[in-house]
Amino acid sequence: MSRVRHFIWITLLFSCSVQVFQAKRIFKCPSGCTCTSDSIICVGSSFIPRAVPSDINSLSIVNGSFPEIKASMFSLIPSLQLLSSNSLSNIKEDAFSGLPHLEYLFIEGNKIDAIIAGTHRSTAQVCLLIELFFVHNIRDLRGNLFQCDCESKWLMLWLKRSNATVSDVYCAGPADLKGLLMKDVPDKHAKCISTDFVSHQIINTQSMSADIFFYKEDIYAALPVPDSDSCIIMEWDHIETKFRPFDNITGQSVIGCRSVLINEQSFVIVTQLFNGSRIYKFNQEQNKFTKFQAVEMLNVSKPNDIEVFRIGDEQFFLIVDSSKAGVSTLFRWNDTGFFPHQFLHEWFRDTDAEFFDLDGKAALILTSRSQPPIIYQWNKGNQMFVLYDEIPNMDDMVSVKAFRINNILYLAMACYIGDSKVLKWTGKNFVEVQGMPSRGAMVLQPFMFKDQHYLVLSSDYSFSQIYRWDKEKQLFIKFREVYVQWPRSFTPLSTGQRDFLFATSFKGKSKVFEHVSVDYS
Repeated sequence: MSRVRHFIWITLLFSCSVQVFQAKRIFKCPSGCTCTSDSIICVGSSFIPRAVPSDINSLSIVNGSFPEIKASMFSLIPSLQLLSSNSLSNIKEDAFSGLPHLEYLFIEGNKIDAIIAGTHRSTAQVCLLIELFFVHNIRDLRGNLFQCDCESKWLMLWLKRSNATVSDVYCAGPADLKGLLMKDVPDKHAKCISTDFVSHQIINTQSMSADIFFYKEDIYAALPVPDSDSCIIMEWDHIETKFRPFDNITGQSVIGCRSVLINEQSFVIVTQLFNGSRIYKFNQEQNKFTKFQAVEMLNVSKPNDIEVFRIGDEQFFLIVDSSKAGVSTLFRWNDTGFFPHQFLHEWFRDTDAEFFDLDGKAALILTSRSQPPIIYQWNKGNQMFVLYDEIPNMDDMVSVKAFRINNILYLAMACYIGDSKVLKWTGKNFVEVQGMPSRGAMVLQPFMFKDQHYLVLSSDYSFSQIYRWDKEKQLFIKFREVYVQWPRSFTPLSTGQRDFLFATSFKGKSKVFEHVSVDYS
């Protein structure tokens, strides 16, 4: 038996030796290349030689016609130590994967405009991409056409900080940096941290709005759902970081739900198209909202919006009436409930209201289908809102939101078909500073996450557009698109270190987007 086993081992060893010998013996130098025992030089090649013997450690491609080094392109030549080429324009991520022995890389005289930051991955000798210049002994970058953008950020930073002697490298673009030394690119052009909005949660609920409120360290959202004749209360799950059902307030043709906190008690105002409106109070023992008050709605015919606010120690809410026969009505809290306090103008089909501070005084603006936006100011003497001004040439605005950037007051007004507007307060009046084409817009919502200011313009017919504030241009610049079917509101939520945007849909699923940071370098 031992002799048989010995014979088999000898046979196997002999076979392997023959295969190795044959592999070396049958290797044919590729067309257009010159080969020696340890190197290959190819001129005008359009491909990378394949099935190269393992002892080849130098590969030079001159005037090659392939434009980029792709991922793992040289993985079949693991012993490669020297690589040169002068036809490259791009070096992709993982380009040197499988080359643990690569030491020298000559890339002068190419047309390189991008070296992706992940180039070094899977290369054992390279710990950091910035070290690629040391480990791979790259010194000559002349003749390349680098785009001085985020993909080249690492190279710009390395050139600024390195003491190594490297030939001058110039920017080929963008236009405002063309011809500038890469090492002299201002830091502001090398900032590649941006933001994005990614889908976080899909909520299978159609809703007119989402009022997010805080109560006893918990977060809730009140959603009016006309199709189910209810106001759904959702609770934020701090562990799963998602909204979950909490309570269901039933009604009749519910179109609005707004929360209000009074004396550490949580209330929800529910407006209905029929049978008036109701106020519900949170019951600790039952852990749900129970009916507290039926609101007197004698002059309200078609409620369209609820605006909740405080003036001093007094609590108010305004129901905006969108019918010709109704009157927008202000309600005031008197320790036992809310009761009518003031009737604003009638016959104008009001669509939205916004409470804001105007030069230290309480103000209220109403948009309407049949007249320009009207501004009211609070009169401390008679405890009423009095007409202050109107904003001309802003007809048919369906919603209005007030916000501030660097303590400057702005208004964002949505127009369903036409141009939505951003207006700025000059100290005397509001003037238009920016228009945004609108196709089916019901809201132009401002919000702020971290130090970034945004506007989201809804659309019933296409994607909703998110705009981001440009500090230099002092304008909102189109940033990205999000899709929500028939969106009716966008409500920001910040909890912990995370930021979310709750988008409600009138005819589809509501969505929660997360605001995230993205490094494009």
